[in-house]
Amino acid sequence: MPFAAPYAPADESLIASLMPFARVAPTTRAHAEHLIGAIRGARTRIGGLEDFLRDYDLSTREGLALMAMAEALLRVPDQGTQDALIADKIGAGDWDGHEPSDAWLVSVATWGLGLSNRLLRPSDTVPGVLGGLTRRIGAPAVRAGVRQAMRFMGHQFVLGETIESALKRAREMEAKGALYSYDMLGEGARTRADATRYAKSYADAIEAIGKSAGTRPLPFRPGISVKLSALHPRYEPRNKDAVLRDLVPVLRDLAKRAKAHDLNLTIDAEEQDRLELSIAVIETAFADDAFRDWNGFGLAIQAYGKRALAVIDWAGELARTHGQTLMVRLVKGAYWDTEVKHAQVEGHADYPVFTRKAVTDLNYLACAKRMLALRPHLYPQFATHNALSIAQIMTMAGDATKAGPGFEFQRLHGMGESLYAAVIRETDVPCRIYAPVGGHRDLLAYLVRRLLENGASTSFVAMAGDKDVPVDDVLEFPTDLAETPRHPRIALPGALFGGRRNSDGVEWGAQDDLTALATAMRNAPEAPEVKPLTARQIDAVMSRAARAAPLWRDTPVATRSTALRRAADLLEDNRAALMATLAREAGKTIDDGVAELREAVDFLRYYADEAEGICIPRILPGPTGEANRWQARGRGVFVTVAPWNFPLAIFLGQTAAALSVGNAVVAKPAPQTPRIAAQAVALLHRAGVPEDALILAPGGVEVGQALMTHPALAGVAFTGSTATAKAINRALADRDGAIVPLIAETGGVNAMIVDATALPEQVTRDVVASAFRSAGQRCSACRILYVQEDVADRMLEMIQGAAATLTLGDPMDPATDVGPIIDADALSRLTDHIAGHTPIWQGDAPDGLFLPPTIIELGRDEKLTQEIFGPILHVKRWKAGQIDRVLDEIAATGFGLTFGLHSRIDATIAHVTARATAGNVYVNRNQIGAIVGSQPFGGHGLSGTGPKAGGPLYLTRFVEEVVVSTDTTAAGGNATLIAMEAR
Repeated sequence: MPFAAPYAPADESLIASLMPFARVAPTTRAHAEHLIGAIRGARTRIGGLEDFLRDYDLSTREGLALMAMAEALLRVPDQGTQDALIADKIGAGDWDGHEPSDAWLVSVATWGLGLSNRLLRPSDTVPGVLGGLTRRIGAPAVRAGVRQAMRFMGHQFVLGETIESALKRAREMEAKGALYSYDMLGEGARTRADATRYAKSYADAIEAIGKSAGTRPLPFRPGISVKLSALHPRYEPRNKDAVLRDLVPVLRDLAKRAKAHDLNLTIDAEEQDRLELSIAVIETAFADDAFRDWNGFGLAIQAYGKRALAVIDWAGELARTHGQTLMVRLVKGAYWDTEVKHAQVEGHADYPVFTRKAVTDLNYLACAKRMLALRPHLYPQFATHNALSIAQIMTMAGDATKAGPGFEFQRLHGMGESLYAAVIRETDVPCRIYAPVGGHRDLLAYLVRRLLENGASTSFVAMAGDKDVPVDDVLEFPTDLAETPRHPRIALPGALFGGRRNSDGVEWGAQDDLTALATAMRNAPEAPEVKPLTARQIDAVMSRAARAAPLWRDTPVATRSTALRRAADLLEDNRAALMATLAREAGKTIDDGVAELREAVDFLRYYADEAEGICIPRILPGPTGEANRWQARGRGVFVTVAPWNFPLAIFLGQTAAALSVGNAVVAKPAPQTPRIAAQAVALLHRAGVPEDALILAPGGVEVGQALMTHPALAGVAFTGSTATAKAINRALADRDGAIVPLIAETGGVNAMIVDATALPEQVTRDVVASAFRSAGQRCSACRILYVQEDVADRMLEMIQGAAATLTLGDPMDPATDVGPIIDADALSRLTDHIAGHTPIWQGDAPDGLFLPPTIIELGRDEKLTQEIFGPILHVKRWKAGQIDRVLDEIAATGFGLTFGLHSRIDATIAHVTARATAGNVYVNRNQIGAIVGSQPFGGHGLSGTGPKAGGPLYLTRFVEEVVVSTDTTAAGGNATLIAMEAR
């Protein structure tokens, strides 16, 4: 059955239906106050996650330091890096400033970390710390102590490292009537081997749970949660067909195993852009008639999602259609920060989640009411630690709570014990414990999510357990929700840059939108052929532009900027046609095409705004009796030379910059990509740029040479190879006449350094994107990866496995990840380079202009000294403590475009970023995709002249400055000064 709901409706359109849930009946409020009293009155000797979060909330340096250390320490294999991480994180906190806690766990953590902090002075360096500790108590003692503290924390929040140990530990609570749902820890699969391993882990766990499940019937039997993204390495909306083909059989197998033991199998919630994909997988799998007499199949729904009610309705209809019950877990949601950033980065119209926590709380109650109304088709499972939500749900459920409630509550292992002890004492409503199972390595991501979800000082968990917070403050909803349903400090994605509108993106998770875009691209007519100019035609072209330049320069800057903004709008209106040309002419995949068009739009709007600032005349200060008027204006005729790898974004970026400040432009596209350039120029003309002020000059080398030597030339903006930039520089130097500026952005031998504290999954994601996206045909792409040798084998294995999942093929197919190499000559150069080495891994590629992603490991004495412009990643290993040697090797290349670093040690990050010679430095993320106005792009040395494109200084190279100084006393006296004296 089809699922249809707006992807990200406005909060203002939803709040009215939610506000009734903000009214709390007196009896319900009294019940909630009673539950809070139970929380505050029943503190355990050891303490749990609530105690820990309350003492170290994420608004403190200590909370952030603990989260960072817990996230990284246990996976670091070498002692030197462990010591550096401990020194870095313990040195960041004021552990002595925490008073003793009633909870033993918190007190021991505070004492131990405070002791370590006294051993580590703020001025200490890591080598100095190690030497001092060795002399006093020994560095291994501190290292072992902190690692043991982290492991003890893990034991408190994870039921067991294996399913067998978890089942054994659960027996005591099960004997008291507790129910369990086991969550096999682990993030999404990055490789096919990951997916296979996770599937086996789930299958083995189901068998173990089933054998110890006892004889109680559903819904009072144990369960297991399954994460679909753990079962497929490319669990993405663009990959829907492959996901349904590959994953559904695996899910059906797991469900049949669960059914054989009559267990509850719950499909975990994913990010919002995967919601429609998850629904398609669930519906397809559940259609199997083998599940018709089993009521244990279920799913989790996130109340912070604006489509949550629609998902509940869909689930109710699915159950009704098949005549059975679905078990549905309702959660608040644990990816809120990720959802907000994702919508901003992708340029969505609005957020798919509520931005105020209180509105999420209201939506949780609205969802609960809908789920209760859909019984028996749904068996609601309310996962919450919010006493007010529990009290309101009990009120909504009415008398049914005493005789077959038809629903249950759920809590996290290690949390909510005192709260639910009170609930169980007073009602017959079951409580199920959501119990993580896994090793300490897998605990880290789970723990960080819990910290982010509950660790802020404003969270209900923190406030409910804090006796210093009045109960009224805990239970009251904000009074301004109806008028201000969205967070006032979280701008809409479109308003991210203040007065400049953000470019519109594509909601990949909205399947109808994605299908419509792909269809429109295929149906778009092919762009007309563009006839190249000859060198003899260049004089006429430049002369036309020279005649138009004064009139365009004297056009008010507001008029010029309006034309550029109108052109940006036209680009978005013609998205499908432009992206079709990018795919056909430049091999751009759909995701790359969207990104490139957005960058072009951002350039147009950004330079329109910047020009209005720089081109406004200013009166400068000076002595009385004179007026000093400063003005920046266009230089004359600028030639822009664009590359084939960003034939729309860079072509328009250079052109728009020159036009915005009043230059006429002769724009030369790369010989491989003239059609997209012609379409862009036509849109600028439609937007109001005079045809003679912007002239397209397609052609080859001879056209470029004629442009560089023409006497009307006033400046050049070039993006391309270092060799070509040097040739242009020499040609300009040899010209007679005025000295003209050259703005050159060239390539780089872009490096990324990874140390042992880095998370392999994040490194894998970022390396694969940086090295292989766009077939490696980005000037910012990662060319060489330096990995600390202690973790290199595991990192490289994961990177190879993830790269193997990439799909090469038709750029217009939404599932394609990597398109073709630009032409046969480029492909030949790349294959020749590979032939001189022995790759440690190489993927598969279809016939045609495709090159499989390739990884080449270099020896300790081998160096990469030139840019290899394709999907080829070079790798070198480095020893702990020798990171400066790596930095020296990178600097020796002379290039300085982009640089990446993955580390969890702040001191390492500070040291490396201070020494990095690149113009764009990226930390713990990929090193491609610079955002206009946020990450101005450009390099140093052999990588370019600057200033950075999309930055505040870029336009200054396109203007000439004029100052007119006038002696205002020339007529016989200083009337203004005399008038001041008269007063």
